[in-house]
Amino acid sequence: MVLARVKGTVVSTHKSPPLAGLKLLLLEKIDPVTLAGKGDFAVAVDSVGANAGEVVFYVTGSSARMTDATKGKPSDATIIAIVDTIEKDGRFTYQAAGSHPAAGSHPAAGEATA
Repeated sequence: MVLARVKGTVVSTHKSPPLAGLKLLLLEKIDPVTLAGKGDFAVAVDSVGANAGEVVFYVTGSSARMTDATKGKPSDATIIAIVDTIEKDGRFTYQAAGSHPAAGSHPAAGEATA
């Protein structure tokens, strides 16, 4: 899984029929600590209803075709989760708006929750 931020949408009026109706989003890979963009972009099918500015997980290769939205479809990148928090070494490096972990509770060391 790869961490990225949704930077925008990609519109294609002419595409393979199996892709009809699927939302395509422009993603930029990010550093999990600084949240800085890496300048490395991908276009992915949105299977979870992500929006611009959100931090997401996406998968590539055969895993990209394992969601309900992409089974049997020609996708090589699919968003599979919207990230709520990222924690590293006992410190939260990211918390989505409206996401408030319980006081004193932390995910397992190095685990990003989605």
